Amino acid sequence: MKKIKIYSILISIMCVMALLGGCGSKTEKWAYDYEPTQAVIALSDNGKATYKGNEYTYTKDDTFITLTDENGEQLKIRYEMNGDKMTLYEESTYTRSGSGDGVVGNWLQSNGWSYVFTDSGEFSEENIFFGHYTVDESKSRIKLMYDEPMEDAYLYYTLNGNQLTVAYPWPMVRVQ
Repeated sequence: MKKIKIYSILISIMCVMALLGGCGSKTEKWAYDYEPTQAVIALSDNGKATYKGNEYTYTKDDTFITLTDENGEQLKIRYEMNGDKMTLYEESTYTRSGSGDGVVGNWLQSNGWSYVFTDSGEFSEENIFFGHYTVDESKSRIKLMYDEPMEDAYLYYTLNGNQLTVAYPWPMVRVQ
């Protein structure tokens, strides 16, 4: 009889704890569309996030996900939702090689990635993809129109001297 009482008390305590603690937080996990099983970013409704293997707390509005690490450093990532798909804009910084005005010029990263924007409105991305571009300075946005049968891409950018920071759009899907 004593054992039954102890078990009932333990079960009651566990039920109360489960009710008070909820069933855990919900987490939405997102992956690049070309690698749908590998989570790049995970956002929990308890305010915690993981991005590329690093842990953060986060807030988000209609335009940015703001990640904060344990040292208080913040990383703002632009995003857009389109139904059940998300576009995540990841930033990379390029250095101008040679001369140019505005976005016109040869832009390189130490890893070899590059953009070339000509004054006649043509571009090269990694010397693999080619096409035409337009710049909307009021929105700080470059529209890439590829020669190949690829969807146009919009890059957000900032210029700081010979530094070009580009927020490139990556189509995301929920992790499968």
